[in-house]
Amino acid sequence: MNMMSPKKTKYRKQHKGRIHGNAKGNFKLNFGNYGLKAMEPERITARQIEAARKAITRHLKRAGRLWIRIFPDLPVSKKPAEVRMGKGKGSVEFWACRVKPGRIMFEVDGVPTADAKQALELAAAKLPIKCKFVGRDI
Repeated sequence: MNMMSPKKTKYRKQHKGRIHGNAKGNFKLNFGNYGLKAMEPERITARQIEAARKAITRHLKRAGRLWIRIFPDLPVSKKPAEVRMGKGKGSVEFWACRVKPGRIMFEVDGVPTADAKQALELAAAKLPIKCKFVGRDI
């Protein structure tokens, strides 16, 4: 299965940057009744998003509906091992997404609360940050 990445970008490589402050958007549930909220700032890779997506869909046995609210649009470059300094920036190794605290990353609907909670906790285990289960009725 191919992972998420942009079809085309304006520039091939980007600066590393820093993740400051809290999410200024996407901090409320917009689609489903349950969601997974980021509690820490971190870069989340396309592989991690895909692993979390698989964990959710497998647990819910493809019942209900899943929304992925983050997209990896940040090219992360890396130089090969044991290469001397200089000679330019490395090639793009993977795609990542900058996630700020408070951001809703995944939403599910059409399943019981207990199932949604379990599925999103399994997904949270695949991610490198502390996450929180949120729901409209909780």
